[in-house]
Amino acid sequence: MHKTHLKEKHDHQTLKFPQGFLWGAATSAHQVEGGNIYNDWWKWEQDRPPHLRSGAACDQYNRYREDFEMAKDLNHNAHRLSIEWSRIEPREGEFNLAEIEHYVKLLKHLKSLNMTVMLTLWHFTLPGWLADCGGWENFKAPFYFERFVKKIAPELGEYVDFWVTINEPGVYIYETYIERVWPHSKKSLIGQIKTYLNLASAHRKTYRFLHSKNALGKPVGMAQNIMSFEPYHKHSIMEQLAVVVNDIFTNHLFYFLTRGTHDFLGINYYFHARLKHQGLIPQKVDFSPPTHEVSDLGWEIYPEGLFDVLSDLSDDVPIYITECGIASTNDDRRNRFLVAYLQEVVRAIKSGVNVRGFFYWSLIDNFEWHLGFTPRFGLIEVDYETQKRHIRPSALTFAEIIAANGIPHTLMRFLGHTVTSEEVLKRFQKMEPQHK
Repeated sequence: MHKTHLKEKHDHQTLKFPQGFLWGAATSAHQVEGGNIYNDWWKWEQDRPPHLRSGAACDQYNRYREDFEMAKDLNHNAHRLSIEWSRIEPREGEFNLAEIEHYVKLLKHLKSLNMTVMLTLWHFTLPGWLADCGGWENFKAPFYFERFVKKIAPELGEYVDFWVTINEPGVYIYETYIERVWPHSKKSLIGQIKTYLNLASAHRKTYRFLHSKNALGKPVGMAQNIMSFEPYHKHSIMEQLAVVVNDIFTNHLFYFLTRGTHDFLGINYYFHARLKHQGLIPQKVDFSPPTHEVSDLGWEIYPEGLFDVLSDLSDDVPIYITECGIASTNDDRRNRFLVAYLQEVVRAIKSGVNVRGFFYWSLIDNFEWHLGFTPRFGLIEVDYETQKRHIRPSALTFAEIIAANGIPHTLMRFLGHTVTSEEVLKRFQKMEPQHK
């Protein structure tokens, strides 16, 4: 008998995204602007070591043109950013018109580059005056937030394509009340509940205003940190139940409390958790190298989880991945991350999930909250001593994906760990913008 040799089939087609897909990166004001002296974080940071203070951050308040033009040169057609409430309302009821005009100029510049703008209204920081009277625990906090939005939306709305009201309410509560590593930290179940309900109220109020006759009717949503959960033992009923409970409280509760006020779902995806029955309540099991690849922060790299959460939240409402990124000084790892995670987005779209955009976190290295400047998330490296920017090879990989509106089969080799950053630089040297 003759042996028949079956050749392995390879798909050499580009994995395509839908026409009109939004491609970009994200930042938040306090993490990149620098000099936000009127907010609660700035005050809190002054009692911390110098390397854990935001200070000048990335000086994007002054360098936004350079950063936005680099994003455009890297083929981005959209950008997600936030505005700093404390700059605009440094004292209760007093609005700084010069700062509003600054954000008008900034957004105008983005639009002049033909970029779609997704603007976040609250990304973790509070004006010091509001923090001093209870922050989000104050029953008037939703009123104060709505008043702020009513002031700035008519000024900025012409240059905004998507509004994100609230960023990651669950993360804010977790870091403040559970981990207790952020400003105003304390152990208080009542505080958690008040804050959560007030954030939901603030979103609902803002949604209604932004769809009122006084606004321009642009799509409104919020950005939620969504986790992928799975049981450690496939057939454990207790672990399956724990997955359901954690999924409801982490991923679905805020959407439930604000149902009917989402024109789109903003999903931030970083975390995957396996729940193992150890004692009375199943607990999260941490995996570490060499069995599992992790970021510099120890977060597991698990692209399959992105498909999981996209499928779980699939509905008639469009989905935008408003954050997804990796902290790593190893840019080869970031290249692999981009290809692997975007492959899962394609898989979700093919299965019927209405995903319309992907924003990598982040455009540039930035101040990573209580962790300071050590984590490096950026497509663009920042030298904090000189504020010079340097485009990483992974930014060029992302640029090729955007240009193709898909993942070319040549980039799929990253999944086999065979392509290096040096090869990427060689292939894309002609694309690097002349921003020094």
